[in-house]
Formats: sequence, structure tokens, C-alpha cells
Amino acid sequence: MTDLTWNIYLDAKVGAIASLPKAGTTLEHPYVYDAAARDMLAMADRGLIEVVDVKSSAESAAQLIDDLRFRRLR
Repeated sequence: MTDLTWNIYLDAKVGAIASLPKAGTTLEHPYVYDAAARDMLAMADRGLIEVVDVKSSAESAAQLIDDLRFRRLR
């Protein structure tokens, strides 16, 4: 988990639905956003968040996550 995804987690209100931001952040690059989204999926596996919605797109041969919404549980 990166400091960036940890800070996004900490900024989210418990119980509220939040989005992994894109525009105007370091996550504007599709591969960086995908890596952060996969960090968030790992946080869901640890029980810290619930993933509400994930959208992916195919770029080249890779399936990249390009939108992720989550709910902070703790």
C-alpha cells in the first residue's frame, strides 16, 4: 500500500462512499491510477474498505482499472 492510497483512505469518512480521484492528481496517468486502485482492492481484502464499484478498460493488452468507488469501513 502506498502513502497516496493510505492518505485517500484516511481522508474518506467512515461509512460514506468515496471515489479514487483522477483529475488534477498524480493518478491522472492510467497506469498509476490502476496501481492505486489495486492497492485499494488489497485494502478491501484486509477489511478496511468495501469496494462499491469498479470499472475497467482495455488499454493495449492490459486490463486497467479506470474508476473505483469505495466505502471506508473503519
